[in-house]
Amino acid sequence: MRPATPWIDWPIRALLLPVLAVQGLSVRRTARTLPEPPGPRHGKAPGAGAPTRLLILGDSSAAGVGCADQSTALALQLVAALAPNLSVDWRLVAQCGARTRDALSWLEQDTRSADIVVTVFGVNDVTKATPRARWHRDQSALFDRLSTMGARHIYATAVPPIGQMPILPNPLRWVLGRQALAFDATLQALCVAHPIARHVPFDFPMQPDQMAEDGYHPGPVIYAAWARHLAGIILADAGYSAASA
Repeated sequence: MRPATPWIDWPIRALLLPVLAVQGLSVRRTARTLPEPPGPRHGKAPGAGAPTRLLILGDSSAAGVGCADQSTALALQLVAALAPNLSVDWRLVAQCGARTRDALSWLEQDTRSADIVVTVFGVNDVTKATPRARWHRDQSALFDRLSTMGARHIYATAVPPIGQMPILPNPLRWVLGRQALAFDATLQALCVAHPIARHVPFDFPMQPDQMAEDGYHPGPVIYAAWARHLAGIILADAGYSAASA
């Protein structure tokens, strides 16, 4: 779906501002807060293929919120899907509430290189009203920083479909959904222009009843589908067939 030109929506948003403010406060008061799941955030998974350093970098979804432990979250399921073909030395750097600018701060302290980087950002940039121009600058700076650190491939996960999150009432869901689409269009354009970045859309089923208890984060079934989707793309780029994956 092509996002509407942002300026067309602004008059509507201005009219809805009082309603959006009330709904936003209500969601914050009533939403269930889920913890980041326990479990390893780094490790090695020996496989049959070439040694590969993997970094998963992102927000609460990258951290696996919505799962009981890391074994059913994104990072470990992605590692498991890659391991038959690659020998994976992996680490997860993620935190609830993180925006792209936070990742830039993290990388000032953690300069370890990675061959493959999966990024998961956007929800907090949208919900915390990061200007889209700032989102563009931050994502561009993140790609460039990862490149200088030696990354060979960056897989930028699409901005999640906020407009499908069952916890959000309308018109708040509609407004945030439109903004998420606009942010994702910006991300897609950046990936097209960057030599090692690839945009990864959510091209797999995501049913409302597969969301986490908070109605906001993915549940284990969605994380598993997401991991398989990412692994298929990464392995194809590495020269492995769908059958071997």
